[in-house]
Formats: sequence, C-alpha cells, structure tokens
Amino acid sequence: MGTLYYGDSGTPIGIEDRALAHLKVAITTKLRRNESFTFSWQHAEEQERGRSTLWMHPSIPLRFVFDEPERPDLSMRWIEELMRSANSTGGIELVPEHLDTDPIPTDPDQPVHVGVDVQEVEHSVDEAKSGD
Repeated sequence: MGTLYYGDSGTPIGIEDRALAHLKVAITTKLRRNESFTFSWQHAEEQERGRSTLWMHPSIPLRFVFDEPERPDLSMRWIEELMRSANSTGGIELVPEHLDTDPIPTDPDQPVHVGVDVQEVEHSVDEAKSGD
C-alpha cells in the first residue's frame, strides 16, 4: 500500500502501489502544465463509508511514497482513462484498471520480431462484424 501526502495536513492517503504509480503520472502531468483539478476516490473498506475529493493545485506540496522499491509496468490504457477523467469537469476519478487479456492476433506467414516491429493483421469482414 502506497501513500499520498498532500499539503501540510499530515493526513496520509493510502492507495495501492500500482494505482498510485498510475495516478502519479496523471497528476504530475496536469500539475506540470500548471493545471488545477480535483482528485476523487471512494474510501477503502476499513475506513468510514463514503468518498473524498482533493483540490489539486501546482503550488500545494505533494509526495508519493511507495512500499515496493521497484516501479511497476505501467498500463497506457489506464493512464489514458485517468487523463480523460482529469480533463473532465469531475476531475481525476480513481477508476479500477481494466486488464487487456485478449490474445494478440498474428499472421502465421509473417515473422515476428519481438520489440522490433508490430504485425498488421487484416481481419475478414465476418470478424469485423463480430467485433474481433
């Protein structure tokens, strides 16, 4: 469990390390642009029922503390979702990560060079209609 410290209140906000790493990217991106916004989350099960919101401003001190020494791999999809919410009138909403576990389609006739290129696969009309 990581911790977010905001302002001089001294009240720590516990956020799971992986979520905090993604929030760090979204929050610091907005603050680096000198943009203010709100950040909202639902209280954890062990806390009083409800939700909280902070007004995030570039002039207010902010510190991210992680329990894990290693940085997690980041999900661009999750960061994009957080950034979309940051740009909305409701501000950043801590949303759960949506893991993409679908297999990546490949063309068996095309060699795969991991880390070098990405295969382009043409889908048949039937596959496109079914949403695959």
